[in-house]
Amino acid sequence: MTDRHAQAAELLRLHQAPQILVLANVWDVASARAVAAVEGVAALATASHAIAAAHGYPDGEQIPLELHLASIERITAGVGIPVTADLEAGYGDPGETTRRAIAAGAVGMNLEDELMPVMDAIEAVEAVVAAREAENTGFVLNARTDAILKAPEGKSPADVLADATVRGRAYLAAGADCVFVPGARDPETIAALADAFGPQRLSVLAGPGSLPIAELERLGVARASIGPFGYRVALTALQDATAELLAGGSLPEGVRPVV
Repeated sequence: MTDRHAQAAELLRLHQAPQILVLANVWDVASARAVAAVEGVAALATASHAIAAAHGYPDGEQIPLELHLASIERITAGVGIPVTADLEAGYGDPGETTRRAIAAGAVGMNLEDELMPVMDAIEAVEAVVAAREAENTGFVLNARTDAILKAPEGKSPADVLADATVRGRAYLAAGADCVFVPGARDPETIAALADAFGPQRLSVLAGPGSLPIAELERLGVARASIGPFGYRVALTALQDATAELLAGGSLPEGVRPVV
């Protein structure tokens, strides 16, 4: 078994374990090594928004795919643990993008549905599944639905939840390993989705003000990631430190060489 196969198997095991998988999203080798050095970290996720921003591009597949994949390749080469990549909606060709992500060393990916017609979204999931089978790897697919995050104004909460449920179940049936539902924040919604998808199948975004990780685990969440918030934490600290220096102060205590 190659390292890639072993890492893919480990990433899948982490999703299926009773304990919640907590992923701090990274954007370059330095952030990846800093997070990987934290005791208990078993895998990493990249943040597409942060990778794009670090190169001066807006979010939404505006960064060239070649540059995005090159960043992922540097990250995977810089750490010795599984890395799952956020590749947005697949850059127009989810199957080919999957093959290239595997070549870059990723052993999993996020795929957004962008609220496209559900049959089109299913086809995109199926393209990723076909690509991982062709590459003979256990590549882990975290299929994202924006049914809650980007719900049309005026749509009832019940209909929003129903849409997220239908889409998530369809993606699982098409071969996704779990379903990412950003925007699911209250315990009732999270519990309903976890029940609808089955054990260890729900992935959520843990941002400021979200439920504590322990509560997410109790509700049946398999995976919690922080998306662009790690990048924002780092830049907030830098900006605040700069402001303190300009005000005549000094750097905060506890600053240490991390990598």
